[in-house]
Amino acid sequence: MIEIGENELQFDYVRSAGPGGQNVNKVATAVQLRFDVFRSPSLEPEIKERLAKVAGSRMSDAGVLVIEAKRYRTQEQNRIDAIHRLQTLIEKAARPPQERKATHPSASSQAARVAKKKQRGEVKRQRHLTSEDFE
Repeated sequence: MIEIGENELQFDYVRSAGPGGQNVNKVATAVQLRFDVFRSPSLEPEIKERLAKVAGSRMSDAGVLVIEAKRYRTQEQNRIDAIHRLQTLIEKAARPPQERKATHPSASSQAARVAKKKQRGEVKRQRHLTSEDFE
């Protein structure tokens, strides 16, 4: 398991448009977690590259991953949610992609494909009018 120090994470608290009742316009409950992927000493270079691909649009051009959590009503729950989502992304990036093994169609599937093509061709051939049809 990969351990990331608390000092590598930056938290910003902003107002959320989600649940919150009367406090929704007064209390900054949403959390923006920022993690500088490319400057992190905790991650290996190949994991950093895969994390950039997995993160997609959540990653800035400067290599900072931004996760916004506003699912819950409290700052603490949103903070835990953001950390959990970061962990999930890192675990996904830590697994190397599975190698694709080249396969070939079986002899029976090839024969079935050819038989189907011949049958379809025969159907189309029967649609054509010949000179015998006009006699």
